[in-house]
Amino acid sequence: MMRARHVDRKLEQALLDHGLNPVLARVYAARELQTITDIRPGLDDLLRPDKMAGIEQAVDLLFNAIHQQAKLLVVADYDCDGASACAVAIRGLRMMGAKVDYLVPNRSVHGYGLTPEIVLLAMRHPRLGKPDLIITVDNGIASHEGIDAAAASGIPVLVTDHHLPAQSLPAAKAIVNPNQHDCSFPSKHLAGVGVMFYVLIALRRRFREHDASHPAASAALQQLLDLVALGTVADLVKLDRNNRALVDAGLQRIRQGKAQPGIRALMSVAGRHAPHVEVADLGFAIGPRINASGRLKDISLGIECLLCEDFEAAERLARELDAINRERQSMQADMQQQALDALPNQPFDGPSIVVFSEAWHEGIVGLLASKLKDQFNRPVLALAPSADGELLRGSGRSIPGLHLRDALDWISKQSPQTLVRFGGHAMAAGFSIRRDSLPDLERLFASAVSAMTDPEQLAAMIWTDGPLDPSWLREDWIQSIHDAIWGQGFPAPLFQDQFEVITQQTLADKHLKLRLQSEQGFKLDGIAFGRREPFSTKIRAAYRLQINRWQGRQSLQCVLEHVEAL
Repeated sequence: MMRARHVDRKLEQALLDHGLNPVLARVYAARELQTITDIRPGLDDLLRPDKMAGIEQAVDLLFNAIHQQAKLLVVADYDCDGASACAVAIRGLRMMGAKVDYLVPNRSVHGYGLTPEIVLLAMRHPRLGKPDLIITVDNGIASHEGIDAAAASGIPVLVTDHHLPAQSLPAAKAIVNPNQHDCSFPSKHLAGVGVMFYVLIALRRRFREHDASHPAASAALQQLLDLVALGTVADLVKLDRNNRALVDAGLQRIRQGKAQPGIRALMSVAGRHAPHVEVADLGFAIGPRINASGRLKDISLGIECLLCEDFEAAERLARELDAINRERQSMQADMQQQALDALPNQPFDGPSIVVFSEAWHEGIVGLLASKLKDQFNRPVLALAPSADGELLRGSGRSIPGLHLRDALDWISKQSPQTLVRFGGHAMAAGFSIRRDSLPDLERLFASAVSAMTDPEQLAAMIWTDGPLDPSWLREDWIQSIHDAIWGQGFPAPLFQDQFEVITQQTLADKHLKLRLQSEQGFKLDGIAFGRREPFSTKIRAAYRLQINRWQGRQSLQCVLEHVEAL
């Protein structure tokens, strides 16, 4: 079902009074933007680090460590946010004169976060030796045992993370996480890479105030913004005003040809061109190639690509990442078909979905959960055996209105023995269970979803920005939409109109290409990705606009996201 978003007419008029065109005034008012500066906030609009709990203690640790030439070890998560945060930490701290290296868990061997096993590996790091300080990026807030093990070995830990904490915090020397219970930082939506970037900003300010002649005082941290943008978009955190400022600044660097060699190489293998790169390219082209290495192989490959100073070396790594991603795509397609074959009663009418197979790969269950969530508009948990076969490892994806980590916490309180461990945030979470707990998990998850949602949230509602006047079908205006910052929690414009289907044909036996005519009489090319069955001759469609570039030519087309027969 399609429904137009509510538009606050006072906000719309205020935006019109500022000179915004009528279509964008409607679009931005529907997203509750108050002023023109909210549309495209800049770096000058960034929230200051001062209100971030723990950041002064973190800066103390790093300021002293750099002066003492201490050995710093970054322990990263094994996804794109973790890889980006690791690259930001390594590059930024090296700019500031630090001696720093990294270590990252293997998803299948070590599990998640700073565990005692990772501390043992850190003690005999092949390049660094025993570190003097461990810095976690995009993890650590749940690493009680690992941090205790590090302390017992004489290694203090600085935690930088953004995941939701439990009631008790680990005994780290400093914790920087905007989602700490006592943190007054106004934005709770920074990705792990954003948190680490903020620590570097605060550290540079300390050097400027207390040791202005030190190289750290003039560190060019703006050079890291492409990495910050990548991790922020890839981790699907809400693009609030602060995150949009970070992402916009990073995209501008990429479009200007100032990206890191690794990002330029990844864009090249993905067939993307710097002047036209947009948010969706970070999320759907570059991010998945980094993530694939952490899902199937070793995220160190992705980190090394992002740390490369030489384009040719980065390109070699990017080609390896591209090959791994192709393998991931094939495995994911097989898993998705197996899950669909196993689901009864389609269209699915239960409150939630839990799927499991002995044959699945634990590194891909999150992607499977995401696809099923999109298809059925249900919260989904997908599970696979752990590498040793003792536990089942799962990943979940949620729908708007259901906080997934809170749902898992509800399950944990109702049945403490069901979940061995869990963590995450509103839209995504990871967990482990014992094999015999699977029926309990399925039953309890359905109960949690039923208790925490209402039927309207489970109805597949497609929210649009209403009809589009044909006068706005201009390449310059559509390009301005693509140049803007859209993403999680700040969706790109999706218009709704009725069309007559003039012609339709399949492309590569997997997409449907159409020629459409609107009620107002304008004609437009359209494409429905992943669909082969023809539409009826009259349709109502929710669509987004795209500039199709092919063999040096470009043309307008609409991408059909949802279609109803008339």
